[in-house]
Amino acid sequence: MYDVYLNERNDLLVVPRGNSIPIDLNRNWRKKRVVRSVSEQIREDVRIYGYHRRKLPLSRSMKTVADKLA
Repeated sequence: MYDVYLNERNDLLVVPRGNSIPIDLNRNWRKKRVVRSVSEQIREDVRIYGYHRRKLPLSRSMKTVADKLA
């Protein structure tokens, strides 16, 4: 099982259930949900690095911020 977190730019962070957020990534993450299964790529990243992080492309994340400000 995995915990899924989002930050203010809707970047995605996946960590094993019960593990804390890595210190170098520790900023405004909010817990979104707990999932039972993830893709093979995410599972492999979690096995190697202890977490998986996906950033949105800059254009999408800036659009989201602009929509919130409007």
